[in-house]
Amino acid sequence: MLRTALLFAFLSTAAISADVPVADSESLGRALRDAKPGTVIRLAPGRYAGGHSVSGVNGTAAAPIVVEGAAGGASVIEGGASGIHLVGCSYWELRDVVFSGATANGINIDDGEKAESPAKGIVLRGLDVRNGSPRGNRDGIKLSGVDSFLVTGCKVSHWGDGGSGIDMVGCHKGVIEGSTFTHGENAAMANGVQTKGGSEGIVVRKCVFTNAGGRAVNIGGSTGAPYFRPLNATAEARDITVEDCQFTGSMAPIAFVGVDGAIVRNNTITNPGRWVVRILQENQNPAFAPCRNGVFSGNRITFRSSLAMAVNIGGGTEPKSFRFEKNAWLCEDAPASTRAVLKLPVEESGGVYGQPIPAGRPAQGGGR
Repeated sequence: MLRTALLFAFLSTAAISADVPVADSESLGRALRDAKPGTVIRLAPGRYAGGHSVSGVNGTAAAPIVVEGAAGGASVIEGGASGIHLVGCSYWELRDVVFSGATANGINIDDGEKAESPAKGIVLRGLDVRNGSPRGNRDGIKLSGVDSFLVTGCKVSHWGDGGSGIDMVGCHKGVIEGSTFTHGENAAMANGVQTKGGSEGIVVRKCVFTNAGGRAVNIGGSTGAPYFRPLNATAEARDITVEDCQFTGSMAPIAFVGVDGAIVRNNTITNPGRWVVRILQENQNPAFAPCRNGVFSGNRITFRSSLAMAVNIGGGTEPKSFRFEKNAWLCEDAPASTRAVLKLPVEESGGVYGQPIPAGRPAQGGGR
């Protein structure tokens, strides 16, 4: 009996830790569809056709399903509407794979339109998502109804000119860290990272944003009523934190849009195009809270006197509910005029104006 029990335990362990090597697109598609808890799909170096869709295939917290590329970015999934689309799938990790040239979203992960059953336990690690469709609302990474997720050490570049590097709709309890977002000079309608549609409990930290769209981080947004998770949400976003990041360029590095409570702290912002911060209310649902309760603290901002204004305020918002604390501001071509140029909506506590800004804690953007 003991030998039988030991053999069963061994076979059970083997069953949840199976390596599946793949070297062509057909084998990849089959391996994705047939994956079980603990499956590790190992991609050989080479190029694979995109457009893989997987529905309802789940790992577990103890034994996630892993898709792993070869070292050095040698495994490339090209094209397709999305390179990989996970529909209603939980406990997956995608790591060290390049996704290139998708016509819609580079990677798409959603809850299968079942708001009561979010996808969860998703890890995206060391991915390079690039060169998607250059036009329209096309995202590098699209997450809809995803909870308890991690995006770490990824590189996202050149997504659609009306989309986002990472677009979150109704996502909760997630972390985006150590990643880089680069778009270009002429993408005023794009975002680097966007949290909207009832998103809550999202942290963006130690990331690098370089000309990452008109709004490098769009905290909130404008979402159609059927797409909120939960459906009874009363704000585009709540409890969002952006910290220890580095921003260069963008029309506005930070936008608070229909958000009820967010913290932006300890970031370095250099050469914003028109504004440093925007406070807006784009979703006009009368049941929604006005954009309010934002905190902007401990940031280091260097700008030029051509800046339109430090803070752009739209109608239907509560700018007086915002707090500005202990930020260091420098108008580099007119240091003595720094404070006059700013015109903040509320009195700042402990701000420093027109002084050389020492280097802060560097962001640690990842990717290849």
